[in-house]
Amino acid sequence: MGQRTPLYDLHLALGAKMVDFGGWDMPLHYGSQVEEHHQVRRDCGVFDVSHMTVIDIAGSQAKAWLRHLLANDVERLHSPGRALYSAMLNERGGVVDDMIVYRTESGYRLVVNAATRDQDMAWMQARLDGYDVQLHERPELAMLAIQGPHARHKIAELVSQSRGQLIQHLKPFEGRSDGDWFIARTGYTGEDGLEIVLPADQAPGFFNDLVGAGISPIGLGARDTLRLEAGMNLYGQDIHQDVSPLAANMAWTIAWEPATRDFIGRSALEAEKATGAKLKLVGLVLEERGVLRAHQVVRIAEVGEGEITSGSFSPTLSKSIALARVPSATADRAEVEIRGKWYPVRVVKPTFVRHGRTLI
Repeated sequence: MGQRTPLYDLHLALGAKMVDFGGWDMPLHYGSQVEEHHQVRRDCGVFDVSHMTVIDIAGSQAKAWLRHLLANDVERLHSPGRALYSAMLNERGGVVDDMIVYRTESGYRLVVNAATRDQDMAWMQARLDGYDVQLHERPELAMLAIQGPHARHKIAELVSQSRGQLIQHLKPFEGRSDGDWFIARTGYTGEDGLEIVLPADQAPGFFNDLVGAGISPIGLGARDTLRLEAGMNLYGQDIHQDVSPLAANMAWTIAWEPATRDFIGRSALEAEKATGAKLKLVGLVLEERGVLRAHQVVRIAEVGEGEITSGSFSPTLSKSIALARVPSATADRAEVEIRGKWYPVRVVKPTFVRHGRTLI
């Protein structure tokens, strides 16, 4: 038996197929993964993401510490409410984890991956020496993601007037508190939507309200195909401690200026950048019948070989897609080995669908 979120019993009551995910018992789907995927793209749905780890950062040197810890620069968060996406790197430039960082009224809030909770906490604790910084993990909180083009409008009608007004005025990548709720306009689906952090004892009631209002519960299966279509990395597959942001389509998350900011992994990234990254993350589209899966070999004529990191059937595109790490010289065509046979694939930018629009 794995760890359970405050919504575990509700998931069972709704008919969820439960699976292990990073040591947590989580819903894979509630009947049809494909229908749940379409529901989010066309309307909206609610995900239980209470397995994610919320960490509040306080102390007089919180900003200085985060500027050293992260590849992106929290100096860019000019006012409370703003957020950014960043990687936490090791000295070799590999990704320890990726996360969203919010600036709050009293400090900063990190939301990190569930499966990496232990390694993240150990990594951060080991790098506190010399800084006036306190880490406060918040296990008493739950987290729901309501995603889709109609998500903000529907949620604003269900909550209090003050929260509804907050939701209507939130900008993308902004998160603010209203009482004991923290409401952010962020997500992992490529659609507009919200992530709401709230006391765990309030989560079942709110989840029930959402479902009662016709907002469908969505499982991890659709969450994975949605994020894959959006070209968003999954930790442990597309990124890990032996992969740098430069080889993971994450160069945009590195704040190189000011040059005097000495973040962990900077020297390794600068060396990789100077010599030219040998690998890059691309998108693949299979035009024939078949399914692209992680670890399948990608062959590029007269260039070399790579490997699929994430692959699946795309419900939106009605064809198989993948993210793959390939040699930097790869152009627009390649082949993938599926069950001993080679199939031609088109190489595209690693973003297939955003805000309901097909980008390939």
